[in-house]
Amino acid sequence: MTYLEGVYWDLDGTIANTELEAHLPAFNYAFNDFNLNWNWDISTYLNLLKINGGKNRISYYSKLINNSMNNQEVKKIHERKQYHYINYVKKNNVLSLKMGVNRLIRELQKKKVRQFIVTSSSKKQAKLIIKQLFKEFSPFEFIISSDDVQFHKPNPMPYLKAMKLSGIKFNKSIVFEDSTPGLRSSLAAELPTIYVPSNIPADIDKDIDLDCFIDCLGNESCKAKVIKGPKLDRNYVDFDYLEKYLMTL
Repeated sequence: MTYLEGVYWDLDGTIANTELEAHLPAFNYAFNDFNLNWNWDISTYLNLLKINGGKNRISYYSKLINNSMNNQEVKKIHERKQYHYINYVKKNNVLSLKMGVNRLIRELQKKKVRQFIVTSSSKKQAKLIIKQLFKEFSPFEFIISSDDVQFHKPNPMPYLKAMKLSGIKFNKSIVFEDSTPGLRSSLAAELPTIYVPSNIPADIDKDIDLDCFIDCLGNESCKAKVIKGPKLDRNYVDFDYLEKYLMTL
């Protein structure tokens, strides 16, 4: 009997590490275009990642330094940031799939497990990343982006919309997430969720009840470490492990 029918993947930090590699330089290029005396270093940006969404980060930071901006100003800066992000990704070979992602995605496709993207990025950015990383290989049935919902992660709306579109029951689905906002979103939608952290140090809020936490997806030569959840039968997370995880719930 097959338990797993669908996998919902977060994108940034889950499929590929993108925040420090592409988002941060794009923000700083945009600030420079508007002659702002802002230059987010890595430490500043890591703190700002606690705020979900680029526009929200810009607005929060402007208030933090007593230079509060209105919504229109924030929108213009963010649009410029998106422009720089897209061009930066196109021109620079800065993105790569995280360990085990390509292997697992291809195995799931062979097993006829449907796969989807649920991201806080824009649709344009998400499509670009997927094109850059997967070339002509198209494993995802649809993308739910920030353009598709009124409320973003940590609100459950992105995952609730994805569930409605897929038609897959929550107990036959698995989510992969890498952040507190993403975990709050998927868990509020009552979806089984596996936390796999990104390359950015992050402390998950103590009130989040994780039942599966793995340091990476692993591969033959590099064993994944299960911090919480079912024991691995191999060095890596595969279809059989995901089925076993669902059976424990």
